[in-house]
Amino acid sequence: MSVSIVVMGANGRMGATIARMAQDSDKYELAAVVERKGHEGRLDFWGCEVSNDLDEVLGKIDNAVVIDFTIPAVSLENAKIAAKHHTPIVMGTTGFTNEERAQLEELAKTSPMFWAPNTSVGVYALTQILPELIKILGEDYDLEMVELHHNKKKDSPSGTAMRLAECLAEAKKWDLDKVANYHREGMIGERPKEEIGIQTIRGGDVVGVHTVYAMGPGERIEVTHHAHSRETFAAGALRAALWLAGREAGKLYSMSDII
Repeated sequence: MSVSIVVMGANGRMGATIARMAQDSDKYELAAVVERKGHEGRLDFWGCEVSNDLDEVLGKIDNAVVIDFTIPAVSLENAKIAAKHHTPIVMGTTGFTNEERAQLEELAKTSPMFWAPNTSVGVYALTQILPELIKILGEDYDLEMVELHHNKKKDSPSGTAMRLAECLAEAKKWDLDKVANYHREGMIGERPKEEIGIQTIRGGDVVGVHTVYAMGPGERIEVTHHAHSRETFAAGALRAALWLAGREAGKLYSMSDII
């Protein structure tokens, strides 16, 4: 039995990729595509329900799962609508504030919700491996990160970079808010030992590259994840939708719940 999928922001790069992959698989039925008012007219070719109103769509379609890779304010509003209809929602949106994430966690107590800043299996594997690596290396290694993305990306640093930085900080038992350094310029002095540098590069059509550096006496370790295609993230989101369908509410699910 296929899972009905409702794709938010279907004119966007991620939305269009998710819609196409859902339509190409017998595991899913592309039930509806939703765009903001004035832009939905370009979606008729999908051959499914087209709308600018998620509330209206969920009133018509039963047993659907919403997939949302839009922007934080829109995703949060869509999560509220999904909760109203008790419809599961998968979110891959990045850039949520701590307050917005807290609102999602509260909504997830009443309706099934999944959120991950990166839905690739490879990045999830890094979140599991990096803390062990950092613990083994010990105190003599400085930690830095560089992330590259296309010139259309709106948030900086990326959600993936922040998740990886959280893993590093947790392994060190540091407070990321206190040790993160996003910018260096001028006479900054020697590098503190309790610091995680997170630097951002934007340009071209780079899908996503994240490199973590552990630099110690006489050696340097680099761990890099290259995303070659948005299909990697779309496949993860669809996998999450398949998993989330029929789940109970109670918590904001993540990649660790699926894998």
